[in-house]
Amino acid sequence: MVKTDLKLKAQVCCALVLFLLLSLLPAASAAGKPGIKAPAGMTALPLKLPKPMFVGTPQNIKGVKQLEKPLGKPRPPFFAPKGVKNLALGKKISGSDEEPIMGELKMITDGDREAADGSYVELGPFTQQITIDLEAEHDIYAMLFWHYHKQARVYFDVIVQVSNDPEFKKSTTVYNNDHDNSAEQGVGKDNHYVETSEGRLLDTKGVRGRYVRLYSGGNNASDLNHYIEVEVYGK
Repeated sequence: MVKTDLKLKAQVCCALVLFLLLSLLPAASAAGKPGIKAPAGMTALPLKLPKPMFVGTPQNIKGVKQLEKPLGKPRPPFFAPKGVKNLALGKKISGSDEEPIMGELKMITDGDREAADGSYVELGPFTQQITIDLEAEHDIYAMLFWHYHKQARVYFDVIVQVSNDPEFKKSTTVYNNDHDNSAEQGVGKDNHYVETSEGRLLDTKGVRGRYVRLYSGGNNASDLNHYIEVEVYGK
């Protein structure tokens, strides 16, 4: 009887170990692969991602139009010219809601990407924007930002613009999923997406500018807007 119990426990342990190994296999495979060779003069962005923070049952996000499907595996590396860095870190930030409900605007460029309470900024409802002053013109190759990744949410009217004009009278739009022009910045054709700890990574193709502006118009859980961190990679 004792031997039978021990044998059963051993089988259960083996099954659990096998399950864990299979669960970690995609991540392990991605980490162990030689990967795609970087083009000449390029290097993979050294992105530091926060830990996943989904808790509880995800909100019902059915009915969101033009919602892209999750990749289902770690995002592939993004290659940019050697020498690029996060130009937004510690830079001055302003916005349409200068007195957030929670947090302070300066937290959006403080380097904290985590989704824990106290790490994110909560802005008022409906359409809001934030603007980062990079203090000089730069060639911008990528942007990475997190609205909120403690729950699976979809944020609406996500628009990203780059300009040399602080009033954005003339600007370049690098992302726009405002399909009905409710933010009055033009009709967008980009996808809605579910927030995750990987953030939203944009290929900005070397667009030149000093100011970066991001819009949002609430989310599937409420009319409020949130930001954890915005990173701008360029030189």
